[in-house]
Amino acid sequence: MRLIHLIVIGALVFAAAYVYRIKMESTARTERVMRLRAEVRDQRETIAALRAEWSKLESPSRLQGLVERHLALKPVDQTQFDALRSLPERPPNFAAPGNSDPIGAMIDITDPDLATGSVPADGGEQ
Repeated sequence: MRLIHLIVIGALVFAAAYVYRIKMESTARTERVMRLRAEVRDQRETIAALRAEWSKLESPSRLQGLVERHLALKPVDQTQFDALRSLPERPPNFAAPGNSDPIGAMIDITDPDLATGSVPADGGEQ
């Protein structure tokens, strides 16, 4: 009989330890879930604050005030536009009709003695 009592008491102690371990794991996981929920809530509040600040920064009245304060822009006047008939004539086509490199054709036609850019006309000797 005593052996059965000892086995039952041992089983009860083992069961109690197992239940205690399960309780501690569930408590730790619950705390982690609560921390994650708090972090998500903080992030959502931060996002809401940033969206509010963004909408304030891009409001048309604020932007108009900044433009007037920092840029010397003037409204466009109708006299600034010109009619299409007063445009200059189209420049002549230097490339032959089958040429695949019209820019190269224009370079070939120009004066080869002209210096271009920072390269001297005499070949770089000074």
